[in-house]
Amino acid sequence: MTSDARLRRFADLLLHWNKRLNLIAANDAAVVWDRHIADSLQLVALMPPGTDRATDLGSGGGFPGLVLAIATGVRFDLIESDRRKAAFLRTAILETAAPATVHNCRIEDATLPPAPLVTARALAPLPRLLPLAARLLTQSGVCLFLKGAKVEDELTAAETDWAMTVERFPSRTSAEGVVLRLSGLRGKEAIASANRR
Repeated sequence: MTSDARLRRFADLLLHWNKRLNLIAANDAAVVWDRHIADSLQLVALMPPGTDRATDLGSGGGFPGLVLAIATGVRFDLIESDRRKAAFLRTAILETAAPATVHNCRIEDATLPPAPLVTARALAPLPRLLPLAARLLTQSGVCLFLKGAKVEDELTAAETDWAMTVERFPSRTSAEGVVLRLSGLRGKEAIASANRR
């Protein structure tokens, strides 16, 4: 099965499960490809070359992590605390033969080795998201976050506690959306502590 065919199978499963489980808004069913799948796929071009493993935070209906696993063949760890959403993700992985593993736990409780890529979509504001991502990211790793209109406010708030290199890419699927690519992520407390030694 081609990756396109596997993505179509994923979309069919998503719409089927969505009738009894709130994976996407009910009125998004007609625009699932543009609003959700294409939104996730725009991250493919921003993934660091040679990425062999990634972690997706708060995977929900599979965005962006499962879509990226299907499209790229990169192995993804999908962290999802909701038991029923985790069951959907496991079914979708089986049906699409995606290289992904579901971890049904809170992000804070996940015990995974650090990955070179961490992704998230519409999960939490950056000040809450960065501590979650940092512990699951390799030292030279990259974060790709799909963010909305308040991204600059979030960055300003996050920069009081975090040092990082920030790249912004306009979303291809949302007029107000921005894709953030963050690298060199370090807590300022850790930097200050290292400087005091």
